[in-house]
Amino acid sequence: MSVLDTQPIHHPVVVAHTEHRAADRQLRIADAITAFAGSMKFVYIHALVFIGWMLFVESDPWPKLTLIVSLEAIFLSTFVMIGQNRSAAFQQSKADHDFVEQEQELKTNTELTRAIHALATEIHERVVTGPAAT
Repeated sequence: MSVLDTQPIHHPVVVAHTEHRAADRQLRIADAITAFAGSMKFVYIHALVFIGWMLFVESDPWPKLTLIVSLEAIFLSTFVMIGQNRSAAFQQSKADHDFVEQEQELKTNTELTRAIHALATEIHERVVTGPAAT
């Protein structure tokens, strides 16, 4: 990669995974929610909303606030599991791809080793035994 190239080269599985997720609207929504829920902006907004609710909206905010926070935790844990499933599927796909590539590399290296051995044997025969009598 030259200095002028700004696009990083990604593993083929990463490219396929990204394209698959970009093509599915539900996955894009889940990714957006997960990205937002995993940010400090999410934390700050919640802190402000909860403080505002406790100070200005209700005199006894705990029953409703507890319900809302519990429901939110259920949904957020679902998004965490979606993210874990996505990560596991990605890792499995990458592992499968890497296995195929390594097997191909092993096959190529074995063929090259056999070819080198055959050439070395042929050269040894010519050097040690001399030119074959005709």
